[in-house]
Amino acid sequence: MSPTRRTFLTLGAGSALAIGASAPTGNALATPTAPSHPARVRPVADAPAEPFAVGLREFNWSRGDRALVTRVWYPAQGSPGGDPIRDAPVAGGPFPVVEWSHGLYGTPEVYLSEILPLAEAGFVVPAPVFPTTAEGTEGNIQDVYNGNQSLDVSEVITRTLALNDTSGDPFAGRLDVAAGVGAAGHSLGGMTTHGLLTAWPDSRIRAAVPFACVDMGDPTGEVAASTLFIHGDQDPVCQYSLARQAYSELAAPRAFLTHVGQGHDEYVWGNGATYPQTRATFVDWMRWSLYADTAARDRLADDAASDGTTWEAELG
Repeated sequence: MSPTRRTFLTLGAGSALAIGASAPTGNALATPTAPSHPARVRPVADAPAEPFAVGLREFNWSRGDRALVTRVWYPAQGSPGGDPIRDAPVAGGPFPVVEWSHGLYGTPEVYLSEILPLAEAGFVVPAPVFPTTAEGTEGNIQDVYNGNQSLDVSEVITRTLALNDTSGDPFAGRLDVAAGVGAAGHSLGGMTTHGLLTAWPDSRIRAAVPFACVDMGDPTGEVAASTLFIHGDQDPVCQYSLARQAYSELAAPRAFLTHVGQGHDEYVWGNGATYPQTRATFVDWMRWSLYADTAARDRLADDAASDGTTWEAELG
């Protein structure tokens, strides 16, 4: 990993990444194999046509001495809309898994504007509370640069997928373990996500959406993921140019949604002027990548279109 990648946030980002307190609330690794191009390995599956109710479960997992409290939002039986219901019966499935990583001093609940639309659309969304960067912690951003958080995500993915084969568990037989998995996150969570594609690769990742990230390293060829970057071009915390560098290094399928004139997080929250473009593009990226939903792929340019955004993509 080059020094220019390592030094941007280690030199004084500090509280500039502390979005959790002020943001509106809504809200053992698999053995790497040489992956095929994502376009050739997508499963044949019918993407859900109607939204689901959302359930919520919580797990007290760990990786070594790192506690990984993980909340999992998922498609549930019942009428869509309303608040998530704890331990609600799981809908039929099987459903792909998309992990979400929070930013510095955040929690998963800060990002319900991203998590809930995924669960409503037919994805199981595990979201860990990172032990050194969540709300109430010391905010150790070195755990992103040394790979701890990316490795935490891989552990959470392993634990989540294992529930599909756990007799008696509500998720048994309800997870689409053949589809590969998605990963996404914002700020330090976006960097954690990019690390899974580069410095700490997880070959199970088939779709990734880093929000407001910086370049965490060079691709190794171990991960073949469809990757969507979402970023404000006036971001004072995670430089837009470093996300552009990361984008340039990845192979297609790839895309970049730019929120013009915006900073670090305005487009993430449900009340943001261009949040509808964020939401629609994010969900359809995952539908295309993990459900083989070609109609979602064909909607992407329209999803992203507004006076305040630009869109570029190589989807071949």
